[in-house]
Amino acid sequence: MGEISRFADLSEVIVPAEKHGVEAYISADYARAERDKLWRKCWLQAGRLEDIPEVGNYITYDILDDSVLIVRTAPDKIKAFANVCTHRGRRLVDTPVGKRNAWGKTANFVCGFHAWTFDVTGDDAGVCSYIQQKMEWNGALTDENTRLGEFKVDTWGGFIWINLDPDAEPLRDYLEPAATMLDPFELQNMRPRWRFWTVFDCNWKVALEAFDETYHVAGTHPEFMQFGQYVGWGRQQGKHSHIGYDAPKGGPKEIGETKGKLRLGDGDPRISTAAMQKFTWEGVNTNTTKTLYEVAQTLPEVLPESATPAEVIKYWLETSRKIDADRGVHWPVVDSEHTGKSGTSWQIFPNQQIGHAVNNMLCYHARPYGYNPDKCYFEVAVYELYPEGEAPQTEWTYAEPDAFPHVLRQDFSNMAAVQQGMKNIGFRGNIPNPKNEGAVTSLHRNLAKYMGTGAPVPLKPES
Repeated sequence: MGEISRFADLSEVIVPAEKHGVEAYISADYARAERDKLWRKCWLQAGRLEDIPEVGNYITYDILDDSVLIVRTAPDKIKAFANVCTHRGRRLVDTPVGKRNAWGKTANFVCGFHAWTFDVTGDDAGVCSYIQQKMEWNGALTDENTRLGEFKVDTWGGFIWINLDPDAEPLRDYLEPAATMLDPFELQNMRPRWRFWTVFDCNWKVALEAFDETYHVAGTHPEFMQFGQYVGWGRQQGKHSHIGYDAPKGGPKEIGETKGKLRLGDGDPRISTAAMQKFTWEGVNTNTTKTLYEVAQTLPEVLPESATPAEVIKYWLETSRKIDADRGVHWPVVDSEHTGKSGTSWQIFPNQQIGHAVNNMLCYHARPYGYNPDKCYFEVAVYELYPEGEAPQTEWTYAEPDAFPHVLRQDFSNMAAVQQGMKNIGFRGNIPNPKNEGAVTSLHRNLAKYMGTGAPVPLKPES
């Protein structure tokens, strides 16, 4: 495939051991500097296209001091405006108390201070169409100096992305090579099964990094070890990174190409697959679907004890695909080599993770909580394919950390402790596993390019 030939295969690259400090996690000055050096320079995932399906639909996205109004101004056009009245600076649309963001449908935005009114549809989107006593300005007011400020906005994978930098590179260029590797999974066709947001007592990087590697499984989720011990990897890919599992050496070709995404477990593959799918569906409700779960439960009965791992995975996936197709859910067909090289998830710099598959997706998103380096907003959303018109109607719902599925609660339990631990005078800095935690190191290499500080340094034996 052309995409594969252009993709950097880093599977045999030996990554040097590195160390990075704690400034990026605990420094209030660093958190404040992120506004201008990071958040106002990067493409940020701000929503989904299905959130604004009709002309006049809008959502807001807030990042520190900046609030953005994202509006469908025409059937085929989306614009992003500064969420602030051009008269005296009042925010146009307030976020309802207890909600992640504002949303709705309107023909115009009316400022709650002096009633200046801004059109949101058609060619006049952003134009200030009503100003009371406009003649008092003696002709000084024009469309140019009263219209809403506008930001760059683009779409990819069904997501809406915004950039506050007028000189930003095109979104597609920014996202590569992640976009090319994820395109075949047709993420734009998926819809949310559930989506929750919460607040953590840790820096946004601590929260994201909890999911940027699989090295933590044995310590944080020991019950998963019954399903096999597979070595994980994390690899930098430009601004971004991806993680996955090593394929087994010398195993069946069918398994080797998909092992980066599917784990059949040890022992009888029929039983281990059924058990792991049951645990995943009931314990975390991510990374699978009801169809995959239900078909997996039949494996011990419908397949003989002699079934090989290759035969189990072939029957499981082909049967699930057919059942879904019969009910109007059509999985994209992705080349197995491409699937294996794509890994299990991509970390889109700076603050988005996409865990991809042909029929479901798990996404994490983190944002700073004001300028407090010890807190952050954190979001979890699970997507899957549905028959046309049958996707559930969901919205972002606040949940306390202890209300999430128990496997996620295990991840959450480390976050505040890590945040506090890094402040200890005896802590000498993070030393990520060069192979398993390469995505963590990737994040800090790229942060340093934007922030001008905090670059990882080679880890050398102490004398």
